[in-house]
Amino acid sequence: MNRRDSIKSILLGSLAGGVALQGCSTEGASEVAPKEITFPDYGRTSKEQLRDKVLLNEVFFNEHEIATIAVLCDIILPSNENFGSATDAEVPAFVEFIVKDIEEYQLPLRGGIMWLDNFSNKLYNKEFISCDELEQKNICDQIAYPEETELELLPGEKFFTNMRNLTLTGYYTSKMGIEDLGYKGNGPNIWDGIPAEVLEKHGLKYDEEWLAKCVNQENRSNIAVWDDDGNLTT
Repeated sequence: MNRRDSIKSILLGSLAGGVALQGCSTEGASEVAPKEITFPDYGRTSKEQLRDKVLLNEVFFNEHEIATIAVLCDIILPSNENFGSATDAEVPAFVEFIVKDIEEYQLPLRGGIMWLDNFSNKLYNKEFISCDELEQKNICDQIAYPEETELELLPGEKFFTNMRNLTLTGYYTSKMGIEDLGYKGNGPNIWDGIPAEVLEKHGLKYDEEWLAKCVNQENRSNIAVWDDDGNLTT
């Protein structure tokens, strides 16, 4: 079983705590223009739709930060022969929205990216996104396993755990991720009533009139209508 298949079996548990790093500065960094996103009219109140629109027109991560998040997302969940990677499912945009919707994520993620670049500079004298694939994976391997992480790397482990949880949540709630899981959702079923042998065992049987109204599958799409006395008419 490969890493992508194994990751499907992981239960998306509670999100780990953030990295409380101080002194985060983005001065001089360019911001990413917000992408035009529209939501369907159903499932959201007018107030919720307005709030979503406000958040989507705000920008939090700069270009360097969002590029770093994209690299991490695809390391955590790469593409396979059937489905695209986390970035193909627009997980970085999901992470951007989450930090604006839940502000508690802002400092841990921005601080975590700073920690990651600092650690990368110590190892390879360059920022994380400038490293090659083997160097990036070597860095991630040192902070990806909570029970094995060295004490001085715990801030990085907390950041990576946050990113892993957000990546899995973003991917497996996307259209692509749901197809990857093979989740079919709820579908209509057909109820033909209690089996005849069970009814016979208990000395019971259906009233033919009610049977025609309630179990006749030709009427399954009809909406029940009751009269003023509480009687089912159709």
